Amino acid sequence: MQERPSGRVSADDLGAVISAVLTGSRLLVAIAARSLAAVQDRVTLPQFRMLVVLAAHGETKLVTMADLLGVNSSTAMRMADRLVAAGLVVREVNPHNRRENLMRLTGEGRGLVDEVTARRREEIAAIVARMTPEECQALVSAMTAFNRAGGEPAASPHYPLGWPDR
Repeated sequence: MQERPSGRVSADDLGAVISAVLTGSRLLVAIAARSLAAVQDRVTLPQFRMLVVLAAHGETKLVTMADLLGVNSSTAMRMADRLVAAGLVVREVNPHNRRENLMRLTGEGRGLVDEVTARRREEIAAIVARMTPEECQALVSAMTAFNRAGGEPAASPHYPLGWPDR
């Protein structure tokens, strides 16, 4: 994460920015929770996160998945086992290295990610539709700057929920 150049934002302004970002993050978390509500009986949030990473990265080694999710390999293995049992992920031995497991989404798994993404997009679109064009432009500029300062790459147009490979 980049450091803020000194002298650019007063303490009062910084407090206002932090307050606005915290309020916005509450809204975005609520949207995310609502978008997952329809599938909560099928997957947990961490399992959904694994599905999103697979959607963004395609076929992935289990050890790589654990690194991307910031969990140990045994945790990733248990998550994958549950997703395999649910028919959302296929896990196979890597034909080039029999000690490795490869995972990929099934059609049903991709459909679940697409469904949740569509719900999230619809709710965000409804909120943005209540904004003026000038506010929308300002939001794009602000969010682009915020994401850049935080080291977050631009979202993929297909899977804007993904977590980047860092």
